[in-house]
Amino acid sequence: MEDKTLLGSVDTQVADGVATITFYHPAHNSLPGKLLAQLRAAIDATGADAAVKVVVLRSAGDRTFCAGASFDELIAIAGLEEGKRFFSGFANVINACRKCPKLIIGRVQGKAVGGGVGVAAATDYCFATRYAAVKLSDLAVGIGPFVVGPAVERKLGTSAMTQLAYNATEWRTAEWARDRGLYAEVYESAEAMDEAIGQLAGRLAQSNPEAMRLMKKAFWEGTEHWDQLLAERAATSGQLVLSDFTRKAIERFKNKVSN
Repeated sequence: MEDKTLLGSVDTQVADGVATITFYHPAHNSLPGKLLAQLRAAIDATGADAAVKVVVLRSAGDRTFCAGASFDELIAIAGLEEGKRFFSGFANVINACRKCPKLIIGRVQGKAVGGGVGVAAATDYCFATRYAAVKLSDLAVGIGPFVVGPAVERKLGTSAMTQLAYNATEWRTAEWARDRGLYAEVYESAEAMDEAIGQLAGRLAQSNPEAMRLMKKAFWEGTEHWDQLLAERAATSGQLVLSDFTRKAIERFKNKVSN
C-alpha cells in the first residue's frame, strides 16, 4: 500500500514581487510533518527574499483548502516526544507566518479543518469562496485545538473560538467566518476571488516594504511569546493523544472513515 504521508508538495513561484506558495496533498490537502516542514521553510525563504514584496499562501485543488493534520501520522504516534513533534508542525507554520516580515494573503478556496483553520488565521489578509466552511474537529477525536487556538482566537475573538472548539462536529459557513473576522471577503467563485487577490497583491507589491513590515509588526504586537506558548500547547496535545480516551476516539473515527 502506498504511504500517503510521503506524497504531496510545496511549490513557490515569484513574479512581479509576489511570491505564491502552493501546498498540495492527495488526502484533501492534509499536512503531514514533512509538508509542514517544507511549508515553514518556504515561508521563511520568501520572508528573506528581497525580490518578494508580498506572499500569497494557497493550496491546490477546488473544494478543500486544508483538512488539517495527517490522520495517518496522528494514529501512529507512540510516545510523548513524538506527539510533541507532530503537533509542533502546525505551530511552526503559524509562527513562521507571524514572524515573516512580508504581508501574507490567504487564499481559501474550500473547506478548512483543524490546522487548516489555523493556517488561514495566521495569514494577514484572507480571501475565501462560499465553499470555505470551517470546523475545529479536535475535540471530536479527544484532543483540542490547543496549537491553532491562539491564531484563531486572535482573528475570531474568544466567543467564536469557543463555539468552534466546543461544537467540534459542526461546520460553520464561510459567511459566518467572514462576519467574525477570519475572512476579509467571500466570493461566489475561485475566479472572482483570484481576481481580487491579484489586485490587492499587485497594489501591495508597489507599496513601501518598510512601512508594510512595521505595520505587520504592530498588528502582531503581543504575540512575541508564541514560540514558547505554541510549544507548550504542542506538548499538551502530544500528551492527550496518548490517552486511552483519545486512542479509542481515534479508532472510532478511523472505522467510520473506513466504512
